[in-house]
Amino acid sequence: MPSDKWLLYALMLRSRLFEEAIAKLWHDGLISGEMHLGTGEEAIIAGVVAQLREGDAMALDHRGTAALLIRGVDLGLILREVLGYPDGLCGGKGGHMHLFSKEHLAASSGIVGAEGPTAVGFALASQYSRTGAVTVAFFGEGAMNQGMLMESMNLASVWNLPVLFVCKDDSWSITTQSGKVTDGDLDDRARGLGVPVVEVDGCDVSAVWKAANKAIESARSGQGPTFLHARCVHFEGHFLGFQLLRIVRDPLREMPKVAGPLTQSLLWTSGTSVRKRLKGVKTVITTVLSTMRDPRKDLTNDPIRRARTDLQSESERLQELEDKIESEIKKRGQIYSWLM
Repeated sequence: MPSDKWLLYALMLRSRLFEEAIAKLWHDGLISGEMHLGTGEEAIIAGVVAQLREGDAMALDHRGTAALLIRGVDLGLILREVLGYPDGLCGGKGGHMHLFSKEHLAASSGIVGAEGPTAVGFALASQYSRTGAVTVAFFGEGAMNQGMLMESMNLASVWNLPVLFVCKDDSWSITTQSGKVTDGDLDDRARGLGVPVVEVDGCDVSAVWKAANKAIESARSGQGPTFLHARCVHFEGHFLGFQLLRIVRDPLREMPKVAGPLTQSLLWTSGTSVRKRLKGVKTVITTVLSTMRDPRKDLTNDPIRRARTDLQSESERLQELEDKIESEIKKRGQIYSWLM
């Protein structure tokens, strides 16, 4: 069946509002540790997960909140988990990076590349049981440098396993631009392992839905795995509080924190040469300037905004839908009552 733009937009918006509420809790100090959100990935997650059916499995990375939400996991359980409550999804022990739901055959991990072996395990089980189920693995482009992911893609190809490998490529490997630490072409790596490749605009939910639909049906019919290479933008960087983004958003407050240590390093009488120090300062300044030109500032890369544009002709229906979703997030998650 063709994609339903209204349904996909609703799934994306629900995920975005929920993660924005989680971000507020984190900034208020109610959630400890790092926080990795999927804001900017919504089109990829919704376009793929919306097509899964009962018995299908998901191997998720450390940004698994949206996928679990769309799959049907109760948002209250997720919220209580990230807050560390004992009645959370995983007893308050997993945090946001290690979310599991046995009922939904979904498992996430903070270990980069671990989605590969998990997906192959799920897919091998479904192949033996002949259920016609598929498994989806979500990971970033940095995970393509991990041996276990490459080995998993190789096994999926050799054993003709029903797996959709989804690479969410935002061009950043944590705080380093991926092009500086990854050589060659990722698509060629997948092809070299015998896995067909499909490239798609990860900010266009309809395009993702169509590409994923073909790949999922191919896997269900016994034609093996597919590598879906979707490019996107993480609007909050690798994690909340990403320093480069803080500098760009509030330079008067954040730059002194960087300028002070840099100035001190230049004035030290011992240590490396002044030339090397100046080179380091130049690197920092260049990085900051490149962030100011970062695609994260371009609103056309926001999948929510792009999907909404297609629905604006029915403004009343759109407003009604948005009000309903916002009300649901407030009521079921009880988020705003905790923030008051």
